[in-house]
Amino acid sequence: MKQKAKNAEIFFVLLLGLLLLSMTGCWSSKEIEEVGLAAGLALDKGEESTIEKELKEQGGGYPKRDIITVTYQFVNPQAEDKESSSGGAQQKSYTNVSETGDSVHQITREVSLRREGPLFSPHLKVIVIGEDLARTYSLEPLLNQFIRDNEIRPSCLVFISKGQARKVMESKEPGEVPSFRLVGIVDNEYRTTRILPSVSLAKLEGKMQSGSSFLLQNIISANGEVKFAGAAVIKGKTKKLNGFLDEAELDGITWITGKGKGGLVKSFDEKTGQLVVYEIKSMKSRIIPHVHGNKISFDVDIESEGRLSENWAVSEAAFENEFLKRVEKAAEQEVKGLVKNVTEKMQKEYEADVAGFGNRLRIEHPKVWEKVKKDWDETFSEVPIKYNVKLTIKDYGTSGSNQ
Repeated sequence: MKQKAKNAEIFFVLLLGLLLLSMTGCWSSKEIEEVGLAAGLALDKGEESTIEKELKEQGGGYPKRDIITVTYQFVNPQAEDKESSSGGAQQKSYTNVSETGDSVHQITREVSLRREGPLFSPHLKVIVIGEDLARTYSLEPLLNQFIRDNEIRPSCLVFISKGQARKVMESKEPGEVPSFRLVGIVDNEYRTTRILPSVSLAKLEGKMQSGSSFLLQNIISANGEVKFAGAAVIKGKTKKLNGFLDEAELDGITWITGKGKGGLVKSFDEKTGQLVVYEIKSMKSRIIPHVHGNKISFDVDIESEGRLSENWAVSEAAFENEFLKRVEKAAEQEVKGLVKNVTEKMQKEYEADVAGFGNRLRIEHPKVWEKVKKDWDETFSEVPIKYNVKLTIKDYGTSGSNQ
């Protein structure tokens, strides 16, 4: 009996030891201050930094071509602590480090020669590509290393910058990390029709493999401020930047695809000439392909429900059906103008289907698609498209004229 009790005691001690070992965490863990926590990066056309020029003048450096400048944005977790201890001005919550070369992977390793601690990329949130670089090189080789790297999450978001991408990685707001700011703006998609559904590395790889043209969100920057401003058109065959859609044209794309989660339509009442605003509560769109022999055409049926959110025609009775019908008609005409304008640009200026017409043809007429998919963008540029728009006001608030 005593032997059994002793064995049980030994077993208990061993079990307790194993439990203690399991609570020690990662054996090789490092403090967050000891690693270079990368939040985002920017890719620009090659331009040597000051330190690289100095190194070259001293006869140093390694064999490379100055094709790409990669700017890594590191989070500075000690910024707040330093501010409170010193009592001085707040330090930036981020540090940007730029390096130039011709291999993205080699550039990344060169950063290790300039910063203490290893580069840690699992929390990389965004990749921003500058306009000049995206026009010059295909996105496939530019992003190949990031897609292959199992340390970088496929959920990392990709943007285009009209101008230098590294400028997007700057902020004048104390305590702000610019990469996190971009992710936060994406979350406002439900407020406007001018933010594209986010494109991650995983989604982007699929878009490039499809061979079809597509859009990436465009960002402009000035003096540490940024704004989402339209979209970049990426040509399917070349995977290069072909041009830009402005904000109104991106509005049109959102209506064609029916992927908007919210937003406004500003128009003018036909009778009074006063401004009226339709707020989108829901939208849906159906692209219908028609094939007759060798001729392809499309009908696009767009429907939306919303509310009268702003009315400058104060002399009109906002509760009366006649006025509401006029507002609906004015908003419908505005939407028709948006979709027709962007269709003209897609077909005649860029010859690029970035609204999904080809995808609907592929789904509903797969045999026809097999015949035209190789040169679809060129075929699309001549295809007739007819739009039908129906907007319905379901709510007009509690304010209106009783006259």
